[in-house]
Amino acid sequence: MKRNWLVIAAAEHVALGLRGGFIQVCHGKHAPVRRLQPGDRVVCYSPNRRYSASHAARAKDRLQAFTAIGTVKCGDPYRADMGTGFQPFRRDVDWHDAEPTPIAALHDLLAITREKNWGYRLRQGLVEVSEADMTAIADVMFKAWSTPVRPFAGVSANVSRLTDVAELYRLAA
Repeated sequence: MKRNWLVIAAAEHVALGLRGGFIQVCHGKHAPVRRLQPGDRVVCYSPNRRYSASHAARAKDRLQAFTAIGTVKCGDPYRADMGTGFQPFRRDVDWHDAEPTPIAALHDLLAITREKNWGYRLRQGLVEVSEADMTAIADVMFKAWSTPVRPFAGVSANVSRLTDVAELYRLAA
């Protein structure tokens, strides 16, 4: 059975995973990343742009957005050498074309945000979410990606970034 996961990480850490085609959970701990299985769907929520141990710095750097969405690839968790003895566990992910979306845009639609103390629950770093929540998040992220954009001022033709990945994502569920 495929599961849906919310991974909580700073946007700068999510960006590293997007570029490298992987995901790390809870600063590279093995147990959380082991819960992710091939075919599971993951969405990253970034409360902040950059990771900081300081609560004061985090308060000034709020992002509060879903920043990436993908599907876990086949294969087991593996260690990566990031230097200075840090060897976090990772899993490979097939990242989908999607736009970051503020959680405020979905706050009233998601079951997870209607829970008492929902923000505290996110401190776990990896939270299983319902099929309905995952679908709602994916729909908004994919629609934002498919919105026609005008890359050059004065050019009348719309350039569409429309992708069929949203439909594929729903079919894979």
